[in-house]
Amino acid sequence: MRKLAIFAFALIGIFIIDQGVKDIFEAGYNLPGECISLELHYNKGVAFSMLAFLGDNLKWVQIALIALLAFFIVQEGWLQRYPLSVAFVAAGALGNLYDRFTKEGVVDYVYWHCGFDFAVFNLADVMIDLGIALILLQEFLSYRAKRK
Repeated sequence: MRKLAIFAFALIGIFIIDQGVKDIFEAGYNLPGECISLELHYNKGVAFSMLAFLGDNLKWVQIALIALLAFFIVQEGWLQRYPLSVAFVAAGALGNLYDRFTKEGVVDYVYWHCGFDFAVFNLADVMIDLGIALILLQEFLSYRAKRK
């Protein structure tokens, strides 16, 4: 029960914060910088605007992938093993999916342009990456502990 509560509170909290920050940028916040600019962009694709050609159909593909991932997470017991990490990934995925249904595309706002043009991303993207990194770290540490 405790792990489910951790998952639920983290998921809801991250989702609310993510949407709040996106609202700030949609309201007009803009901060140019030499290496990193905070500016509004709408991403109609996925990472690096890939699959943008799918248009409005992309959100349905994402729903199917999220449902498949959710099934796998529950089936494999990851929700019990990694409640916070799974909440990070789920909140990020749901935050970006919500944008696809309610806005012009996924709201991105962190633009790295120091030395090269990097992708524009948002808090939801960072949470997905952080959640996956934490799962990989926990798996690696568990593997090392079993080897000893």
